[in-house]
Amino acid sequence: MTIDDMTVRQQPDTLPSPWRSGRFRLLFTARSASLLADGMLMVSLTTAVLGTGHGAGGVGYALAAWMAPIVLLVLFGGVLADRFTPQVMMVGADVVRMLAMLALAALLAFSDVRLWQIMALMALSGAATAMFQPGLASIVPQVAEDIQRANALLRISEAIATLLGPGLAGLLVAYGDAAGSFTVIAAAFAVSALGLAPLRSLSTARKDADEPMLRRLATGWQEFRSRAWLWGVIAVWAVYGLFVFGPALPLGAALLTEQHGTSGYGWIASADGAGTIIGGLLGMRVQPRRPLVAGACAMFCFALNPLAPALGWSFPLAAFTGVLAGCGFAFWGVMWATSVQSHIPLAVLSRVSAYDVAGSIMVIPLGRALAGPAAEAVGADRVLLFSSVMGVLLIAAMLCVPAVRGLGRTPDSP
Repeated sequence: MTIDDMTVRQQPDTLPSPWRSGRFRLLFTARSASLLADGMLMVSLTTAVLGTGHGAGGVGYALAAWMAPIVLLVLFGGVLADRFTPQVMMVGADVVRMLAMLALAALLAFSDVRLWQIMALMALSGAATAMFQPGLASIVPQVAEDIQRANALLRISEAIATLLGPGLAGLLVAYGDAAGSFTVIAAAFAVSALGLAPLRSLSTARKDADEPMLRRLATGWQEFRSRAWLWGVIAVWAVYGLFVFGPALPLGAALLTEQHGTSGYGWIASADGAGTIIGGLLGMRVQPRRPLVAGACAMFCFALNPLAPALGWSFPLAAFTGVLAGCGFAFWGVMWATSVQSHIPLAVLSRVSAYDVAGSIMVIPLGRALAGPAAEAVGADRVLLFSSVMGVLLIAAMLCVPAVRGLGRTPDSP
C-alpha cells in the first residue's frame, strides 16, 4: 500500500446530490422519523418500567425482551426483504411498531400494566425492528446515485435523532406522562411508514424467490463468506463489540458521571453527538480511494472514548475526545455502508446486510453483561483502559487483512 492509496480528495460533483431525488427525500424523512422514535424509546421505556414499580431489574428484562428478537430474527428479515422487497417489509415493520407503542401507551394510561405485558410488546417491537433493518441497505442504492453522500446524510440524521430523541422523551415524561411519550413514538413510526409507502416501485432482482427460506438464507451466507473483506471486518467487529462497545457505554457513563457530574456527562455525550455530525459531513465531502482503510484509520479515534474516563481526564479534554470519537465512528459508518452497497449485488444485499447486522450486534449484550462483574473484580478504570487498548489492536488487525486494504471504491477498482 502506498501513500497514494490513502489519498483523500474532495468529492467531485459528477453525481447529482441525493437531495435532487424525491425518493431519497422520502427515505430520509422516513428514516429520520424512525430514528427519532428509537432515540425516544429507551428513556420512555425506563420511565414506564420504573414508574410502574418494577425497578431496575424490570428495565433490564424489558430491554432484553426488545433486543433478543432483533438478534434472533434479523437474518430472516434479510431473507424476507429480498423475497417481498425491502419497502414492503419496512412499511409492515413500522405499522407493527406503531401498534405496539399505541398498545403500550393505552396500557399505561388506562390500566395497571404488568411487566410481562411490557416485555411482550417490546418483544413484538424488536421482532419488527429485525424485519426493518436489513432492507435499508438495499433501498439506499435505488433512491440515490451518489451512495456515499446519501449514507452520510442518513448518518447525520441518526446523530441528530440520537441527540434530540432522549431530550424530547424526557420533556414529554416530565411535563406529561410515559403514555404520552409512547404515543409520540407511535406517531413517529407512522410518519416513517407514510414516507416509505410511495417507494413501492422499488424492488430487487429475486432470481431465487421461489426457493425455500433456508436455501435463500444459505445463499446469503455464501455471498457473505465469499468476500474476505466482508467477513474479515465483521469478525473483527464482533470481538470489538465484546471488548469495546460492550463495556464502554455502561462503565464510561458511570465513571464520567462520577468525575464530572450528571450535567457534565450530558455535555460530553452531546459532544460525542456533535462529533458524529462532523463525521457525517466529512463523509459527504471526501472520497478516499481505499474507503475501508480511511474509515478504519478514523476508527482509531474511538479508542479515546473509553480512555478518557479510564484516565480521569479533565472535562474539556473528555469533551474533545468525545468529538473525535464520534467523528471517527460516523466516518467509518459512512465508508462501511457505502462499500457494502457498492460491492454486493442488489439481489442479495438485504440478506448480506442481515449477516452484517447480526455479526455486529450479537455480542454487545454479552459485553455489557460482563462489564459489571469485570469492573467489580479489577475496577472500572482498568476495564476501560483494556477496552481502549483492544480498540487500537483490533483496528490494526483489521488493516492487516489484505482484502480490506485492497478494496477500492467500486468493484472494478484495483
